[in-house]
Amino acid sequence: MNDSNGGDDGNNASVARFYDQLAADYHLIYDDWDGSTERQGRALDTVIRSTLGPEPATVLDCACGIGTQAVGLALRGHRVTGTDISPAAAGRAGREAARRGLEMPVRAADMRALPFGEGSFDVVVCADNSLPHLLTDDDLLTALGEMRRVLRDGGLLLISTRPYDRIRRSRPVSTAPQLHGSGAGRTVTFQLWDWSEDGERYDLEHFQLIPADDDTGDDTGDDWRVEVRRTTYWALTERQLAALVTDAGFDGPAWRQPEDSGFFQPLLTARRHAAP
Repeated sequence: MNDSNGGDDGNNASVARFYDQLAADYHLIYDDWDGSTERQGRALDTVIRSTLGPEPATVLDCACGIGTQAVGLALRGHRVTGTDISPAAAGRAGREAARRGLEMPVRAADMRALPFGEGSFDVVVCADNSLPHLLTDDDLLTALGEMRRVLRDGGLLLISTRPYDRIRRSRPVSTAPQLHGSGAGRTVTFQLWDWSEDGERYDLEHFQLIPADDDTGDDTGDDWRVEVRRTTYWALTERQLAALVTDAGFDGPAWRQPEDSGFFQPLLTARRHAAP
């Protein structure tokens, strides 16, 4: 999922580095990444077809990461293009698509400067809490303006974030450790969150404990490789993000909760309509 604050080149580089470092191990966040890819693609496909009609759509996933949503949508028959701020993540997304026999162009690009012409896509997806890497109104509006620009008239915007309305009420300082896999293949993932004084932004440390490679052939899993990656998010409430989407020129922003959409995060939808 993956972009950064355009007002700070250092933060921009750090977000790209976060996902470059995570790209090879990203699938280990899931018990079954292939299954999650299929489920997320199915949920987004349902929203797209129920909004735009039954035909396959041209889709840009502008924060494609290693391809979780992009591959899932391509498997449902959509014509998907992927971009990501992380060259390593974008490269892996391309390989994951090729491994499944999918034609899915992928490139490294910043969502604030999308390398496509106006009206190129029916749908723009920015999922998996990617947009909150942008830390200012100006950067968010720039990115949303680019998403609107590359959408055709009547095109559909899909954004998902963490449930920040609930999260900001409690301001958690960590996530519970998650154990995935079993035996020598098990991995542990957890996060530490350090909230800023404004109560809206937080620095995140992402920990993964992964069984270390052992040249001796011993696969008991007694040794661990510990990976720590750091990044920053803006915990935007649903009202804040909907207002920014409206300010960027979209119509009818509306939120769908996981129990309604089948997607694992709250999902904002909005449309690009032609100016009168």
